[in-house]
Amino acid sequence: ETEVLRLVAKGMSYKQIAERLTLSHRTVQNHVQNTLNKLQLHNRVELVRYAIEQGLDES
Repeated sequence: ETEVLRLVAKGMSYKQIAERLTLSHRTVQNHVQNTLNKLQLHNRVELVRYAIEQGLDES
């Protein structure tokens, strides 16, 4: 989930993330949804903002 979050923060689409990590599109969506729930966030925009604030968009 952390790696998916890093890639979301870098602006990658679910399809791009799935291809990069050799996961299905649905698996990527599930990881994002699980992360949203754990962090009590409501959408991908809030998730990206959180990830950037945590420095997950770097490197």
